Amino acid sequence: MHSPLSAGMVIIGAGHCGGRAAQALREAGWTGPIHLVGMERHAPYERPPLSKELLTGEKTAESCQLRSMQTIINDGIRLHTQRVSSIDTAAHYITLANGQVLPYYRLLLATGGSARCLDIPGANQPEVLTLRTVDDALLLAQRLGANRHLLVIGGGFIGLEVAASARRIGMAVTLVEGAPRLLGRAVPADVAASVLALHQAREVDVRLGVLPTAIAPHPPGGVRVRLSDGQHIDVDTVLVGIGMKPTTDLARASGLAVAQGILVDANLRTSAPDVFAAGDVAEFPSPFSGLPMRQETWFNAETQARVAAHNMLGGQELAHQPPWFWSDQYNHQLQVCGEPALGTQMVVRELGEGDHVTFHLNAQDRVVGMSAWGLTPRCLKEFKLARLLVERHVSANPEELRNPAVKLKALASVTAIAA
Repeated sequence: MHSPLSAGMVIIGAGHCGGRAAQALREAGWTGPIHLVGMERHAPYERPPLSKELLTGEKTAESCQLRSMQTIINDGIRLHTQRVSSIDTAAHYITLANGQVLPYYRLLLATGGSARCLDIPGANQPEVLTLRTVDDALLLAQRLGANRHLLVIGGGFIGLEVAASARRIGMAVTLVEGAPRLLGRAVPADVAASVLALHQAREVDVRLGVLPTAIAPHPPGGVRVRLSDGQHIDVDTVLVGIGMKPTTDLARASGLAVAQGILVDANLRTSAPDVFAAGDVAEFPSPFSGLPMRQETWFNAETQARVAAHNMLGGQELAHQPPWFWSDQYNHQLQVCGEPALGTQMVVRELGEGDHVTFHLNAQDRVVGMSAWGLTPRCLKEFKLARLLVERHVSANPEELRNPAVKLKALASVTAIAA
């Protein structure tokens, strides 16, 4: 095995998770080489603005960066814009597509994923776009504008956020979703219904239980999309938001254990010595159930990057933070924390004017999840307190949770039970 300071740390994947891990290694005192390998020409960046502020012009690509390229260079982090051909986990080195060999002391796989594409005739038309990278967002932004028509395929978070952004700049929007409701199993039905009502109030034409079947050019410069209900729709642009596929091919080819993602333990170690995985691509033990799970969220990339960096330096830190994500749509926010699916009872706390928090309790009245929806400025404090109940593994009386007169701050101060 190579010596630590000669081989250094190698990170495959130069997105949010990889970029933050490289930063965390330096902040923790690592003075040896750090190689950050990715396929994009941009410095590592955050993804949430891609479907919102970057599309509406409120942010630039540079303002989405975690840190500037110059800061990365000043930190002595070497950025390689290359594809990785192979990993030799026995000899501790990776080979790049240009033939360069990078030995590693510890290796982190933060390879993220790629946008899923449609598999129907005509899906390769230039007007049919996906949204995963900064360049994807910049291309989509060029096609958005008033007096144009956007078709969004997929009623998940990306599709709904893009629909909201397009409506904000005056674009006509139609959204089709093959399921009978929005947001699949990501949120409870009552939250999905609130999201649907808001989009319909903002004049998004939402069609549930409908799928695209074919796409064909439709002059001048648009496409005609045929739908499973026999109708068709003529639009300028199609945004496909049907999820992402974790990039596990390299790990699989290297002999690592892979299921729905790269399998890791609670310290984010893979099945190979000195190889870690984190972020969207990692499948890790749930902090609640212990079952394997994957999380495609800003929070997961941010927190696991730091855990991985700490453990690459010999630490034993656990990736035990409860899952948490949010989605901003118009002036409303949706939040989910924990694992609502583990709950056996739902308790709805009405906050007024349609805002609400749903708590998910297990058989012992422990708060294992929360899902919330409301007008952003007036709800964030209550949402934060609700999240604390999940993070602190609090057991609470359902009637107290339901009653707005009982302060969540008081419930959150209850001594946490053992996880």
